[in-house]
Amino acid sequence: MTSRDKIGQLFMVGFLGTSVTPDLASFIKEYKPGGVILFSRNLESVEQIVDLTNGLQACSPRSPLLISIDQEGGRVSRLPKGFTIFPPCDILGRCNSTELAYAAGATIAKELRAVGVNMNMAPVLDVNSNPGNPVIGDRAFGSTPDVVCELGMAMAAGLQDNKIVACGKHFPGHGDTNTDSHKELPVVEASRGRLEAVEFPPFRRAVAQNIAAMMTAHVLYSALDPELPATLSPAIINGFLRQELHYDGVVLTDDLEMHAIIDHYGIADAAVRAVQVGCDVLLICKDRDREIAAFDAIAQAVETGTISPERLNQSVARITRLKDRFIAAYKPVTVSDAKLIAGCQTHQSLLHTIEQVQARLSHQKYS
Repeated sequence: MTSRDKIGQLFMVGFLGTSVTPDLASFIKEYKPGGVILFSRNLESVEQIVDLTNGLQACSPRSPLLISIDQEGGRVSRLPKGFTIFPPCDILGRCNSTELAYAAGATIAKELRAVGVNMNMAPVLDVNSNPGNPVIGDRAFGSTPDVVCELGMAMAAGLQDNKIVACGKHFPGHGDTNTDSHKELPVVEASRGRLEAVEFPPFRRAVAQNIAAMMTAHVLYSALDPELPATLSPAIINGFLRQELHYDGVVLTDDLEMHAIIDHYGIADAAVRAVQVGCDVLLICKDRDREIAAFDAIAQAVETGTISPERLNQSVARITRLKDRFIAAYKPVTVSDAKLIAGCQTHQSLLHTIEQVQARLSHQKYS
């Protein structure tokens, strides 16, 4: 693998459109990104998604792509009509059943794999500890760390037992923010003690249970690093996550195009900083020019020694291990098989069960 090939593995990119255009195919073949991320803008139907993922993988024959999606349930669900769409994680939290959370994770995994997706940016491990939080809310399993630990890990197991990469997010916790990192840089002023008691436990549990991947938060935590957001902080990523928690799985940045980052650092600087502090995968969800600018910045940093060969090889080794574990034996998916699984009666029955449990609990609460 050449140095340029290795650099490509560090990138997970988004794109516009619902098919593999000649331009997209050329980009993948030239830059060799390690993965792609799909959004609702890319997805129309079972048949179309199967064609899309098979086409994407055909562009990367030497190293299968991580094909990821945000399929949390509720308002963060990218799959179109025809799939089993679960309610937000808050509902599973109210059901307080690890069995249902595991089953939901397993069901999501089976439907994703059926259409060629191999990674889910879930579970959300943030504790909904701030009622004024504009971005987490019902995406969290609950407002206490115990509930988030138990149900988050159950969902992660359901995903990973069915060969979908689970990615816990947003390390070290996005639950206590007052602002949305998509729009601006949130600052959390809580003490280290409070963070340890409330925000960190789900992530500590995820590390202990070997979750395959972890996504960083574009949030500044004054008690941990008064100057840099977690994604770019050596104290938080290398010091806390890597050295103190001994996490050696794949660490992804949240989208580097979010305003919490792009307004303060620019894409090139942010990409280099993230790799330097211990992130393995750079997520850039939309803009092709920014994806190329970040790639060029990493290439220059490797050439000048700003990013050492050892640091680059470390990330490539983690990504390779992840791919070997989950997608080494990639085979094209088929529409006929996918249609038997996506939105099938068994999966719809599970959804109905969750809705019934929630309705019963709500009735008990108000009766």
